[in-house]
Amino acid sequence: MNAPQIIKTPGGEELVILPKADYDALLRAADEAAEDAADAAIYDARKAELAGTEPFPAELSMAILRGDSRLKALRKWRGLTQSDLADKADLTQGFLSDLEGRRRTASADTAARLAVALAVPAAWIEG
Repeated sequence: MNAPQIIKTPGGEELVILPKADYDALLRAADEAAEDAADAAIYDARKAELAGTEPFPAELSMAILRGDSRLKALRKWRGLTQSDLADKADLTQGFLSDLEGRRRTASADTAARLAVALAVPAAWIEG
């Protein structure tokens, strides 16, 4: 990819100029990402059918595929901070951080409280 040129409009908006080949490559990459998201959503739906639970929304699956722990992805999907979720689930923020960072494992009781706080099926936390 060639270095893009950045120019400013009189109104202060930044515009990026790049070669057509680079633009086309970006479009292809975006299309592939959308296709990957659709594939992940289909996979999650089929897996959920087998398990008898609701499927993950596509944006949640994509966050998990990008490397977020399931708990972190769920929290972000719900628009909560660690402190918010910790308060709702009667946990400390540090403990929640350890759970999200996969340094600790949630007990069944903790998983149940997190599921209630996040308004998701318990299987989404436990699985």
